[in-house]
Amino acid sequence: MGTQTARSLRKNPTEAERVLWRRLRRKGIEGHRFRRQHPLGPFVVDFVCLEEKLIVEVDGGQHSVDVSADAKRSFWLEKSGYKVIRFWNHEVIQNLETVLEMVRLSLERSNDTPLLSPPPQGGRTPTPL
Repeated sequence: MGTQTARSLRKNPTEAERVLWRRLRRKGIEGHRFRRQHPLGPFVVDFVCLEEKLIVEVDGGQHSVDVSADAKRSFWLEKSGYKVIRFWNHEVIQNLETVLEMVRLSLERSNDTPLLSPPPQGGRTPTPL
């Protein structure tokens, strides 16, 4: 799937995608920029914050039928360093504020990830003890 598929999906969003996008666009959650229907590898994801590597998927009834496809997709995306959170269409429509809070918390958690090694102090490499 590529750019053409992403364009087509952007032109025909579900009601839940439309509702969520109104709140995510224009840095709607604490200044984080989201893209919608964005190609990543062989997939097009519903929403992604590239800077925090967070993907938000909004699933309709068809996803309950093909659970293995979603599992493979999530596995590939997570292996590529992304965190994937999923919501059902009805959750977005009926509980938008809760969904937004869960997205905000996921963004917050990604900011809390400790560095593998501490940054150099004062611009120099620390001397070993």
